Amino acid sequence: MKALWEQLAGARVYDLAQPLEAAMPVSPNHPGFKLALMRRHGDMVRADGGSAASEMMMLGGHTGTHVDALCHVSHLGRLHGDCDAHEAQVGGRFSAHGVETIPLTFCRGVMLDIASLHGVEVLEPDTAITADDLEAACRRQQVSVGAGDALLVRSGWPAYWSDASVFLGARDGAPGPDVSAAEWMVERGIRITGAETVAYEHIPAGRGHALLPVHRVLLVEGGIHIIEMMNLGALARDRISTFSFVLTPLKITGATGVPVRPVALVVPDSPASTTEAS
Repeated sequence: MKALWEQLAGARVYDLAQPLEAAMPVSPNHPGFKLALMRRHGDMVRADGGSAASEMMMLGGHTGTHVDALCHVSHLGRLHGDCDAHEAQVGGRFSAHGVETIPLTFCRGVMLDIASLHGVEVLEPDTAITADDLEAACRRQQVSVGAGDALLVRSGWPAYWSDASVFLGARDGAPGPDVSAAEWMVERGIRITGAETVAYEHIPAGRGHALLPVHRVLLVEGGIHIIEMMNLGALARDRISTFSFVLTPLKITGATGVPVRPVALVVPDSPASTTEAS
C-alpha cells in the first residue's frame, strides 16, 4: 500500500480562505484587522550586515475566514453539553469549549453549490438555503452527506467582497442556511460546516444579526463548528463536489474563534475526490 504522502503526490490544493487585510469587510460585532511594522529593515543592522523586519497584528477571533468554537454562542445561559456559560467565562477566557478544543481535522469534505443549483453565479441577498435545497444539490451533484463530513455551502457571496455595504447584508440581507438546513446537518452527524458570508445564517433584509438561530442549532445543540467568510469559488469553477478537507486552527486557549486557512485536497483520478456537479 502506498504511503499517504505518495497518495497525495500531485494533489490539487484549493485555498478556501479570504485574505486578511485592513480593507476587508468585518462583522459589526467584531474587531477588524490591523497590521503595523514594528521594526523595519535598517532600523537595526547586525555586524554582518543582516537586518530583520517584524510586525504587530491586531484582530478579533472572528475576523476574516475563521472558525467558531463551541463557546461562541450560548442559549438560555448554557453552552453545548449543558455547560454553564457564566461559569465557563470566569477569569477572562473560556475554561470549556475554547478554540484549543477544536480537533485537528482531516476528513471527507463535500461542497454543495446552491448558487449553481438555482442557475446563478450569486444568490440573491435575502435567500434562505433550506433543507430541500441541500437535498436537491446532493441529487444534482450525485453526492451524499454523512457522519463525520465537513459540509461547505456555496452561495457565490464573495462576489461582493470589495463592497462591504452589500457583503455584510445589513440593509438587503444575505443568503445562508436556515434552521431547516441546520437541523438537516445535525441529523446527518457532520463534524463541521462552512459558508461564504460574514454570518452562517439566512439574514433577512433589514434584520442584521438581531437573531442567529442557526448558530444555536449548530453550536449549542449540535456541537458542530462553523467556518465563516470562506471562498469556494475555485471549487465551483472546477466543478469539485468532494475532496479531502484539512483544518488546523491555532491552539489559542479559551478563545471563542480564530482565523483559519482551510484547504481542500483533490487527488487526481480519484472518483471519491472529484465527483462533479452535472
